[in-house]
Amino acid sequence: MKQGDLVTRKSYGGDIIFKIQDIIQRKAVLRGVDYRLLADAPLHDLNMASHYDPYLFASGGVQPKWMDVMRRMPGGAHHQWLIPVTKTAAGEYFDIPGKVLHLDGDPAYMRKCMSLYAELRVPAEGFYVAEANMSEALYSLLPQVQPDIVVITGHDGILKSRRNGDISQLSSYKNSHNFVNAVKTARQYEKNKDALTVIAGACQSHFEALLQAGANYASSPARVLIHALDPLCIAAKVAFTPIKDTVNIVDIIGLTYSGLEGMGGLESRGSYRRGAPNYQKK
Repeated sequence: MKQGDLVTRKSYGGDIIFKIQDIIQRKAVLRGVDYRLLADAPLHDLNMASHYDPYLFASGGVQPKWMDVMRRMPGGAHHQWLIPVTKTAAGEYFDIPGKVLHLDGDPAYMRKCMSLYAELRVPAEGFYVAEANMSEALYSLLPQVQPDIVVITGHDGILKSRRNGDISQLSSYKNSHNFVNAVKTARQYEKNKDALTVIAGACQSHFEALLQAGANYASSPARVLIHALDPLCIAAKVAFTPIKDTVNIVDIIGLTYSGLEGMGGLESRGSYRRGAPNYQKK
């Protein structure tokens, strides 16, 4: 086995497909393919997985419900699942969805997310940043990008040694402390939760600590696995929810793969603005 191979763990019944990130002293560092989970395992506990492209959601991948909703929309107008389409007396409106700044600790997820933002017509800038460096990166990126929505995600997980112990401590998690630091940096930049929506966390992340740090939405209330695209789903919904409306928490979390066990949050306003007339068509 080598770096980059897709594998499953024998001791867990092969339930999750991982990619080998590194091999250190006969132990593999693993990153989830469909799920934002970081783990490790001895090489003898690994089986090679069937090859497929998980980021295209082929037969082996887990496809979230909202992907089906999006792809069934007629005429390719995928954003219509998020907002109603109307016309004004002065002519067709023009729309300005909320702008997203997405920091991701996984370069493959980052590429897939940017492709989907473009498909949904959500203005977004994405950066691959290691989880430990996210707080520092935000100091320069926030004033540079000036987003309405920030997504702070990557990989996480409860440490093996703490799985049956006290999971209330940040020290029990692989990357939750890094996400908390990044959220705090975002809130130093903009304290108003309606002016800057912060979505943070990954698989099994410390939900309460992320909310206390200032996140609007976070994972993972029940310490479960979340799908790679769950944070993007929430960001897209917020981007196309009018600023006069609050996002329905139950509805938005219901669209995600992991549901209310995997994602939760606070009542927050949308970031979408509508204007008229549509000067771009004149």
